[in-house]
Amino acid sequence: MNIKKPTIMMIGLLLLTPFSIPSQVDAASSTFVTKGTTTQKVVALTFDDGSDGTNIAKILSILKSNQVKATFFLTGSGAANHPQSIKNITTASPTHQIGNHSYSHPDFTTLTASQMTSELSRTESLIRSLTGKTTKPIFRAPFGASNSKVLSAVGAAGYTKTIQWNIDTTDWKGISSTAILDRVLPKVVPGSIILMHTGAGAKGTPTALPTMISKLKAKGYSFVTISELLRSSTSTGTTYTVKAGDTLYSIARKYNVSVSALASANNITNWNLLNVGQVLKIPTTTYTVKAGDTLYSIATRYGVTVTALMQANGITNPNLLLIGQVLKIPN
Repeated sequence: MNIKKPTIMMIGLLLLTPFSIPSQVDAASSTFVTKGTTTQKVVALTFDDGSDGTNIAKILSILKSNQVKATFFLTGSGAANHPQSIKNITTASPTHQIGNHSYSHPDFTTLTASQMTSELSRTESLIRSLTGKTTKPIFRAPFGASNSKVLSAVGAAGYTKTIQWNIDTTDWKGISSTAILDRVLPKVVPGSIILMHTGAGAKGTPTALPTMISKLKAKGYSFVTISELLRSSTSTGTTYTVKAGDTLYSIARKYNVSVSALASANNITNWNLLNVGQVLKIPTTTYTVKAGDTLYSIATRYGVTVTALMQANGITNPNLLLIGQVLKIPN
């Protein structure tokens, strides 16, 4: 995989730098994600669906009985072969997320941009016709094969996130449920993305899944979709003690965070229930610098001052940012 090193950019000089990448290309490129950048104990279970989808019904049943969300990366060939199973994924409870995994599962690094676009659009059209739902904005490359050319093409097609994983169960090899658990449980960290499959070859997955869920719950982990994981990419430092008259909304507004982020950071399921004296963790949002960004544009976007943004990130030169640099957004 071809990953470019962060490029230093000077405010006002970016377009004059001969080695900088044009901003329109970067804007179109998909972001490559291997795990969530969060301190919260959340995990994303992901399932790649191929042409047979043998275990979809079993997986959905296990997820439902444990009230666990997951993300399914769908292929067009799979949707053509088992359309009802695809519909069942999108109507299941709790609500799962779907993403695009190509139509015929080719190695995208061997395709032209137009071929990649065709693979994505054919799958998107078929999934939309079956379910009324979109696979955007998340894509998973077949075989995990990706490079800058792939990221540019899929980003231009509307897939802003290319989702890899940091834990590969290798369940497709037909390994036992015990072997799957041994590959997952010791390696899970906050923000982990776990790769599994729905096909018949992954025969150990339905057996491993209930134990995986129960043991991770016992360790304090909760389960989120990929989009929820990306939204939870925060760190927590500030706390607030609930006072009489406070509501989750008023506290969220005070610290310029969303109610859902505040609830998630504190494992609150009933947004109307707060206790006086309760100590809440205030999530601090992070932002990844892109080509063309300035401290002023980022500060304006989040409603904070440039000075506060610099202090929160230990920045002494306001004219120097790195593409790919992760900034903490102060409350």
